[in-house]
Amino acid sequence: MNRDLELPKHRSELVTRICDDLIVDDRILAVFFGGSIGNETTDIYSDIDVRIVVKDEDYDSFKLSKRKRAQCWGNVLFFEDVPWTNYSVAHYDTFLKVDSFYYRKWDLEPSVWLQDIQIVMDSGGFMSEIVEESKKLRYEPSVGEVELLRSKFLAHSHETYRRVSRGEWNYALSCLNHLRMIVVTAWYMDKGMQPNTLGDWAKYEGARSLLDQRQLQALAEWDGCRDRDEVMRKVRMMFGEFKTVHQSLCEKVGMDDEPEMLERVMAMVL
Repeated sequence: MNRDLELPKHRSELVTRICDDLIVDDRILAVFFGGSIGNETTDIYSDIDVRIVVKDEDYDSFKLSKRKRAQCWGNVLFFEDVPWTNYSVAHYDTFLKVDSFYYRKWDLEPSVWLQDIQIVMDSGGFMSEIVEESKKLRYEPSVGEVELLRSKFLAHSHETYRRVSRGEWNYALSCLNHLRMIVVTAWYMDKGMQPNTLGDWAKYEGARSLLDQRQLQALAEWDGCRDRDEVMRKVRMMFGEFKTVHQSLCEKVGMDDEPEMLERVMAMVL
């Protein structure tokens, strides 16, 4: 659509309005952009992820007025958030979305997620210090993460079988999609890259994906369909891939990959 070609211009204008509004508020200690703006990987459809650090005594009032604040930046069509959270998700008439998060200073600590951000306001320089400490960190998978992925893969494999057997196709295909997500998460972990929260497909596909061509091709081949045998065939394919990456992750974290247990559990549905 021709409208889409104007999105980068509208995004730049919206970012300017956000900054102009926030940096003059003396109750705000820091403002920074995360996501694709922070790491300079924006494309036409990138949204805006703005983080706002406020004084402790003003935190509650900012939370209560988060929607009113977002309306200062443009014409909001609708909100996606709920009242009691510390964030607002505003959809604007320019087809842009702004995720605004509110924090107190002590809510923030060094994290791999804070390595690539764009700071536009930083009273006292504390955010710059956090960024410097964050850049020293390196993501490494943990035993708990690997155990969780394994249990989730086994559970969703069993659930896929139950749902296709009942003809509950939307449920079955949702389980199949969870299995694909689990394998992708394991791939990222094996590469030493912080994965998204389970359920978040952002940047796993397309030009910004960090998967190799073989992995992307496999992911495409695991698309679902409403055929029982075909669905379970794809579960079998994913199990083969999962065993390989699971073994590698277990070696990295120093835990037993329990291949016999995996085969025994999966044999109940394959």
